[in-house]
Amino acid sequence: MQPKILLVDDREDNLLSIETILEPGGYRFVKANSGRQALKILLNEYDFAMILMDVQMPNLNGFETASLIYERDKLKHIPIIFITANTYDEAIAFKGYQAGAVDYIYKPINPNILRAKVSVLIELYRKNRQLILQEQKLVAINRSLELEIKERKASEEKIKRLNHQLLENIASLESANKDLDRFAFMASHDLQEPLRKICVFTDRLFFKYQGLLDDDGKSNLLRIQKAAERMQSLITDILEFSKLSAEKVPFTECDLNTLLDDVMTDLAEEVREKQAQVEIESLPSLHVNPGLMKPLFQNLINNALKYSKKDTPPVVKIRAELSTDINGKNRGNLISKYCRIYVEDNGIGFDQKYAEEIFGMFKRLHRNTEFEGTGIGLALCKKIVEQHNGFISARSKNNEGATFIVSLPVERR
Repeated sequence: MQPKILLVDDREDNLLSIETILEPGGYRFVKANSGRQALKILLNEYDFAMILMDVQMPNLNGFETASLIYERDKLKHIPIIFITANTYDEAIAFKGYQAGAVDYIYKPINPNILRAKVSVLIELYRKNRQLILQEQKLVAINRSLELEIKERKASEEKIKRLNHQLLENIASLESANKDLDRFAFMASHDLQEPLRKICVFTDRLFFKYQGLLDDDGKSNLLRIQKAAERMQSLITDILEFSKLSAEKVPFTECDLNTLLDDVMTDLAEEVREKQAQVEIESLPSLHVNPGLMKPLFQNLINNALKYSKKDTPPVVKIRAELSTDINGKNRGNLISKYCRIYVEDNGIGFDQKYAEEIFGMFKRLHRNTEFEGTGIGLALCKKIVEQHNGFISARSKNNEGATFIVSLPVERR
């Protein structure tokens, strides 16, 4: 912005003379031909860089006008240079300074002195404006920082509260999970005794009175026996799952080939009945819990045998490979090695959209009339793998077999 100067003189020729001298400086001029007119102008405008004012004016002289100007707080920052025809007199000079003047220009006006004095005050005005603008910026920045700090403190407090609440929820959930595991274990354990009695007495009824029963009676007894067997399997699986959640399991270096041989010995009858072919490639030794790895392999191989195609002998292939990190990528300089164990079959498979759901408790994709089971086997597998800090996933297509991938860390964490 152009610096604005207020020129006050009762003579038009003096105003024109001053404007002509200062015009090369690129200033804006507002002119008043009396003290009263100057005061009227200053009622609405107060962004002047300075005021050049004649001392000798009718009605209100320069000193009186200056005193009235400085009564307003908004105008106190405007410097005033008096223009006077009087030769230097200390009493008059004192009166001018007392009225608020910062300097004097004596008539006849020396253009160079006028330009020099105006230039000094204009430069001070510009620097003052810069300081004011800088101060305004700093105030705005300070307010922004205060608001940001306030918001950050509020966010930190909120995060602390949420963290505290989260920790409480985690503790509550852990306690609830432990209670549920204990309840499931105790309930399943207590259910076994009456269930055994149901099995024993239905067996006695069948063998003792089967000759007296018609076909409908025999069918009903067989249904009772079948339901009791399913209940027994369900309780056994729940007990296994509860034990796994409650117990701290020991780990040891274990040859997976030897462990898998034991599993295949236990499953020999099922393999023979299904006329299955199980192909096992050499597996590594890993730091695992042998007592948990056996049911893991048993469930995965049983699954492959159970969900085989009709009139097609099952083929189960088990192999392993070492990989870097779970995604096969390096994380900076930290390289996590995993052993991936693949259990592939040529069975009925499933839709890939159920690949996550099948590991849920009691989740089954087929009716009991098609395939027997409790829906706990794969949930147990997932729990076992997680106990080893590993991962389990599945790939499949309908009627194209399934592949279960167990990823276990090579080094014990």
